[in-house]
Amino acid sequence: MVRTTPLLGLAALLLAGCSLDPDYVRPASPVSASWPTGAAYAAPASGAQTADSIAWQDFFLDPALRRLVGIALESNRDLRVSTLHVAAAEATYRAQRGGLFPSFGASSGVSYGQTPADLAGGAATGRTSPVTSRSWSAGLGFTAWELDLFGRVRSQSRAAFEDYLALEETRRAAQITLVAQVADAWLTVLADRELLALTKQTLASQEQSYRLTQAVTAGGTATALTLRQAQTAVETARANQAQYTRQLAQDENALALLLGQPIPADLPASSLSSGLMLADVPAGLSSELLIRRPDVLSAEHSLQAANADIGAARAAFFPSITLTSNYGTAGAALSRLFQPGSGSWSFAPSIDIPIFSGGTNQASLDLAKVQSNIQVANYEKAIQTAFREVADALAARGTYGEQLTAQQGLTDAYADSYRLAELRFRSGVDSYLTTLDSQRELYAAQQTLITLRRDRLASLVTLYKVLGGGWR
Repeated sequence: MVRTTPLLGLAALLLAGCSLDPDYVRPASPVSASWPTGAAYAAPASGAQTADSIAWQDFFLDPALRRLVGIALESNRDLRVSTLHVAAAEATYRAQRGGLFPSFGASSGVSYGQTPADLAGGAATGRTSPVTSRSWSAGLGFTAWELDLFGRVRSQSRAAFEDYLALEETRRAAQITLVAQVADAWLTVLADRELLALTKQTLASQEQSYRLTQAVTAGGTATALTLRQAQTAVETARANQAQYTRQLAQDENALALLLGQPIPADLPASSLSSGLMLADVPAGLSSELLIRRPDVLSAEHSLQAANADIGAARAAFFPSITLTSNYGTAGAALSRLFQPGSGSWSFAPSIDIPIFSGGTNQASLDLAKVQSNIQVANYEKAIQTAFREVADALAARGTYGEQLTAQQGLTDAYADSYRLAELRFRSGVDSYLTTLDSQRELYAAQQTLITLRRDRLASLVTLYKVLGGGWR
């Protein structure tokens, strides 16, 4: 017990060591406490639940989309790499934290040597042959254990821990982004399919009109110009069909990359006109929820890591004490080990007092402070970016519905206009150019309607993402 008292005292001294980290205070939020208001924004949704508390399984109602998101979360390689980065950071933290404790180890060995007789006292004894020596040893001890009196090692350990937490939040942000990317890619594929189906329908209609125009041209009741005008509509639709076929294939390839595997062939049928997701995403009444976003939390952990780096840089100005100790047995022969009187020990404390470092320590401290200020700016920028993203998404939610209603009315009007123009052409009242213009306007309106449906649903996905939803 007497021999262990100094070590216990040193351990107590280590645990009671001071910390030179600055007191951490979270920077004030540099954005408004409430969301923007105005003509572009709908009234805030009421309810206690916010987007970050809604699991993606509850947000997406389409069975096909649910299945695709589940596949991506299991197989996406970028998310897998992000998870492995977190594991690497956690291992780095554990390695750094290990410096707080002495590293005990056992050692054993044998050494042989030969010394010339004149260097081994041979002149006094009359010996002329070299002296051969041999020694055996076995011991247990620790080497260069730093007593963390001023918190340098603990500050470094704390910085590594905050870096680990920052990467964990980055992984969460990557997961949220992946969920939104898969949803957006699936909406794009659905839009491509509908655009391709619309183009095929339009092409079939135009080919029928072209055949009828050929018949009336042959009968002498239509001109060659009318026939060529009808042909331009057919070729335009055929070119669009090739375009949307290519676009669909490429967008399916992009979705497969996100999934990490081919798109399943047995997905349930889906349509943009069906309810793919919740009709509304509660944004909450206060922008304070932004501090719960993973990317904002990651920026804050990076700021706290920089704060700990300042403490480690400050500790470099103070003395450091390291201990090396060993206890064991030694002898000239293996049989002498562990015999009475063969015990050996050593205890070698050392102290390093910084006196002059050419300004290195001060420069390191200045750098740590600058890095901390950079992380403060990054944290504030993360909140400002998050606020802008939410504001944009809220503006989209507040306006897409009205635009979609208007576009639907416009498409219906163009459909009636095309029907009437075609009747007037068949009756000989108008030229085919009027019919062709009406058909082009209807086709463009139908394309825009499909795109708007996709964009509206995508904007809801974006709102869900920027509010921090979907990570569970």
